[in-house]
Amino acid sequence: MTMHLNKTISSLLAQLQNLLEELSDEQYCMPVIALSNATLGQHTRHIAEFYLELDHGYQNGIVNYDNRKRNYKIETFRIFTIHLLQEISAGMIKENKELKLIADYGTAINDEICIVETNYFRELLYNLEHTVHHMALMRIGVTAVSGIILPVDFGVAASTIKFRKTCAQ
Repeated sequence: MTMHLNKTISSLLAQLQNLLEELSDEQYCMPVIALSNATLGQHTRHIAEFYLELDHGYQNGIVNYDNRKRNYKIETFRIFTIHLLQEISAGMIKENKELKLIADYGTAINDEICIVETNYFRELLYNLEHTVHHMALMRIGVTAVSGIILPVDFGVAASTIKFRKTCAQ
């Protein structure tokens, strides 16, 4: 399972890298009204930082996406980010391992945190789905800031791709 999962995620990150190679620095950092003025760079940073937090959590046994380190350089320096995505892709191949996931679902009134047993492969699956979700949002942003034609399956879940293929037959 892990090899297939790693290949799928690597393929998604390669699509993202290809997009970053086509965008200009200005397009990468341009606020998009349809994305609540977020930039393509901010969405890319968000994706990358979840993988980085998972890697950090793998080493200490605790994953906390809420407390991930936010690196402004990822959202503003396209070339840096292309190399970082390559590093993330290369560094994903690990043995499965039990982890604890900490999530803060508290509000200003309630400081409740949630601790859940999980494992590395489960979190890779979560990150895969998280990546697809943000790539779907980025598709909207790409249309707003450029004339780049994205692959038809950019930001589309594997189950949707399979469903569309069965409908086309």
